Formats: sequence, C-alpha cells, structure tokens
Amino acid sequence: MKKFEEGKFDIVVVGAGHAGCEAALVCARLGFKTAILTLNLDSIAFMACNPSIGGTAKGHLVREIDALGGEMAKNADKTALQIRILNEGKGEAVQSLRCQCDKNAYHREMKRTLENTQNLSILQGECKKILTKAGKVCGVETTYGGVLKCRAAIIATGVYLNAQTITGEVKQKSGPSGFAPANALTSNLIKLGFNVRRFKTGTPARLDSRSINFERCVRQCGEENVPAFSFLNATAPENVRECYITYTNKNTHDIILNNLDRAPLYNGSITSSGPRYCPSIETKVVRFADKERHQLFLEPEGADTNEIYVQGLSTSMPHDVQKQMYRSVEGLENCEIMRYAYAIEYDCIDTLDILPTLEFKKIGNLYTAGQINGTSGYEEAAAQGLIAGINASFKLMKKPPLILGRDEAYIGVLIDDLVTKGTEEPYRMMTSRAEYSLVLRHDTADFRLTPKIMDTLLFDEARKLSYLTRKSAFECSIDELNKKAPYDKLKEFAGEFSLAGGIQGATYADLIRRGAKCVDIRQFFGILQNVSREIVKTAEATVKYAGYITKMQTAIERAKKMEQKVLPEDINYNEINGLRLEAREKLERVRPVTLGQAGRIYGVNPADVTVLMVWLATSRKK
Repeated sequence: MKKFEEGKFDIVVVGAGHAGCEAALVCARLGFKTAILTLNLDSIAFMACNPSIGGTAKGHLVREIDALGGEMAKNADKTALQIRILNEGKGEAVQSLRCQCDKNAYHREMKRTLENTQNLSILQGECKKILTKAGKVCGVETTYGGVLKCRAAIIATGVYLNAQTITGEVKQKSGPSGFAPANALTSNLIKLGFNVRRFKTGTPARLDSRSINFERCVRQCGEENVPAFSFLNATAPENVRECYITYTNKNTHDIILNNLDRAPLYNGSITSSGPRYCPSIETKVVRFADKERHQLFLEPEGADTNEIYVQGLSTSMPHDVQKQMYRSVEGLENCEIMRYAYAIEYDCIDTLDILPTLEFKKIGNLYTAGQINGTSGYEEAAAQGLIAGINASFKLMKKPPLILGRDEAYIGVLIDDLVTKGTEEPYRMMTSRAEYSLVLRHDTADFRLTPKIMDTLLFDEARKLSYLTRKSAFECSIDELNKKAPYDKLKEFAGEFSLAGGIQGATYADLIRRGAKCVDIRQFFGILQNVSREIVKTAEATVKYAGYITKMQTAIERAKKMEQKVLPEDINYNEINGLRLEAREKLERVRPVTLGQAGRIYGVNPADVTVLMVWLATSRKK
C-alpha cells in the first residue's frame, strides 16, 4: 500500500476513549499541535458499560483529574442525571461523589469539546504501526497508508485491540456495543518490545424501562446540597432521574447453576483474566454460594432513551438463559431486553514495561494510558490519559515530568501500583489501596494538586479564581474554628448537646474533636455563615482528624526519604551480593527508579531493601 503524509504534529494520540480524550485535550491546551486518531468518531468518550462517573475511590480520581486541568469532571456535571455522595455515613476518607450520566449526551459534549479545542485535530482511522527512528517515536501509520508524523505518541486503545465479544456459544470479532475492533496494532507492539497479554471484562443487559415494574423495586433518589464534580462549578447539577434497587433470588441462582455448562466462564470458552472486583453474576453465584441474593441497581442510560442498565447482573450466558435469568428478578418479571449482555476479551500490555511517567521503557516518547495498561473503569483511564499527556508535553518542553507520589494523589497510587506491582487482572482503584487515604480526601484534591500546574497554561483564569477563592475560604474557616468560643454560650451549648467534661477555654475545633457537629456549632454560635457547605465540611474534617493527619505526615516524610534515594539506571542486580534470587529477578524486571519503589515490588522484602541501601552507600563512597 502506498504511504502518504497525513500531517505533521507534535503529539499523536491513538484512541478517543476516556484516556485518549484527556491526553489529547491536555496536550493541545499546553500548546502542542495534537492529533487524535479514533476508529470511529461516534465512539468518542463512549460509555460502553455503566454510564456513571465516580464512586468509591473513583470519585477521588475524577476530582484529581479536575484539579490538574482535566475534562472528565466538567463533562460529568454537564450531563448528569443524578448525583450523590457515597459512604456519607462513614469516615470522610472514604466518601466520594458519584453521578449517573446521560450516555449519549456525555459522548456529544466531549466530542464537541474536542472539536472546539485549539491545536487539536480529529481523524477517523485505524492505527497500524508506531513508527520509530533512533529509538524514538517519529510517527503513526494508519491501515490506509496515512502517516501522521510526530515527536511523541500516546497509545490509548481501550478494549479494542483484537477485541472479541462472547455470549454463550457465539464469539464475534467486535469491539464494545458492535463497534469495529482494532486488529492491526498488536503485532507492531510486540515487535516494539511490549509484553502483550489477554484480559476480559463484561457488561450486563439493557432493558426497556416500560417493561419494568418499578413499584416492586426500591427507589434511590439523588441528593441535594452536594458539591459538583468540578471545582470550577459552584453548584451541583440537578437530579432529574431516579434509580432503583432490586435483588436476585434462589430462582435466579438455580437458573444460572443449571446452565453452568453453557457459561463461557465455566466451559473453557473464556480463558483470559477477568475483573476480581466486578465479577459476572455466574461468578458471584458460584463463589458466594451461601448468599441468598445479590443486589442489583436499575439505572437510566439517558434522558432520551428507555434503556435501563442493570448493574450487578453482568453475564456472558446465552441469550435464552439471560432472558430466564433477568425475568426471575423481582420487578423484571415481564422485562424486555433491548441489548443482551456479553463478555469482551482484548489485548493489553504488561505495565512493568512502562515508567512512572507512563513512557515505554524501550522506545522514547511513546506513552500508554487506559485499559491497554490493564486497568478497568473510565476514571482510571482518564487519570492515566491526563498524566501521559502532561508528561509527553513536559518532555517536549524539556521540563521535569509530573510523577505523583502515593501520599499526593490517588492517581499516584494507581500509577505506582501499575508500574511497580503490575496487574494480573483488570485493575480497579479502591480506597483500601491508598495507605494515606485520610490526606487524599476528594474534597482536598485542588489544594493538593492544582499548585502543580500553576506554571502552565492549564492554570487559566477560571481555575485560578476557583482555587484562590476556595483556598482563602478554607484557611479563614480553619482560623475561625481555632478561636475560643464565648464561655457563656459554651455552657449552654454543652448542655444542649450533652458534651461531658470541662469546657472552659475550648475552641470550636476542640468541640468538634469531642464529638460536636460543625453544622450545630455553625448554627448555635453564628460562625462561618458565608462559607460554602463543602468548605465547612473540609475544615471540619481537617480539625477533627488533625492528630491522625500529623501522625500520617510523619510516616509520609519517612517514606519520602526512601523515594529520594535514586537507583542508577545501569544497575546490575545480579551482581549485588546478598540479594535473594527472587528479588534479583523482580528488580531486573521492574527496574525501579528509587529505593522506595524497589521496596514496593512483590517479591522484594525489607532485607533486600537493606542490601540495596548498603550497596548504594558503598557505591557512592567508591
């Protein structure tokens, strides 16, 4: 096939899912001539699974993306059908936003944003090769022979690489929701030196809302007085739709168990690794045989469609079994299936092949982001896309890369887990993965991360105003809470709210640490009257957990000392006496950047880290 020059760019992004969109937008906004190559313009920011954004830990990622100048939070606010805060009855560290979005509107709004962003070109086509010269990226070639010359490339191909959908006995070469797969690139990635593996995920059926008896289900409404996802928006979007809860039952489980021989997950049709934390219903029924029922959420796909997403009932069973299974659930007795559930297999890479910047170790200026890195979820993908875009841009600027620590962001935890530990199954972000979750609360994301983009074009006037206004309000609130409360009113307050012990000289912060609610203090003493509800909650959590946060900061400083000990790039672990064989193999495979990273590798124990510390000290003396 004859090659021709499609165009000259600074950066080319391959793929326009949630990772690709964030990567392309940030590169263009940082002033680089950028192209985004997608198999189909109709699949830009497509929500192949649940059209929701956020959730436990994932909501943290979205607000961090926003704090760093990304788009996902703004797009979620524009297209939200319902918004809530999860875990509000639990500790502040695990609370996070979640919104049900309009699937089609989300795609349209993101596509419109891409189309109207300066420096950004959109092209429909399939990537065939990543072109290199002298060990660096020099272009991207399409299956039609077009060459997009560039200085850097970001691969964000999602679940499309050699994608195959599986439903019962039927296997089809297809991407999600009937979109075409990308069959040309995998062989090129292998030639470039990537280790490629095969993962699986899946999605439930979509039902016609008119065929569901919602009166037999539990209504789940949105919440008022919650913050917007984006720090740039003062108020949250309106709640315009409701969700519902129902449950599987013994009949549902019997249908599944009686048809396990036809289940691809159990008859050998599927051999790839699936997600541990979002399993199919057949996996849940087999694995948790003692459970009498499993919770299901009925969630709208959009304002302009009758389609209802059935969260919790993902499956790859044959269509006839699916129909029986869904109709056995209370409220779904007469349901009509509009789209059947399916599993999808796809190629992805071993993330031990990439650096903490998300750059490929063997090819300069080549980055990967999203589900090609073995993750699951729109939020994880968008976070990686943003960081890959920032680091590709910073490298072309000759600026130091942006590498977020585990103590700085959930994004830092996500990427460190991928490049240090790797993943043998689709990775999902959870609050339990973050050892410093108390200082990584979703409401403090802009305070933690926005300063990191202040010297870039991402820190525009709107973000500057939002950041400075919120920061000033927060600092003033902390100062106010640390003031002593008037003694005469203190006695009255202590009696009304049953506070035990001495109160003389107590500050408002002392009252909070003794169990008083800031909302009661605010109303009773008349303080913080012109401060937003979210800032008041942030200030309350900060003073309430001040002692724990101080202890955590001490642990963070101790860990940072290990992160500051940089390991030489050319170190030969096989020549270091005292390292165990397993440790040598793992260290050679990962090639950690710092001593701290080395200590987090599976198979490297504290004794091995001590050996490395001694070796480093001896090497410096020599």
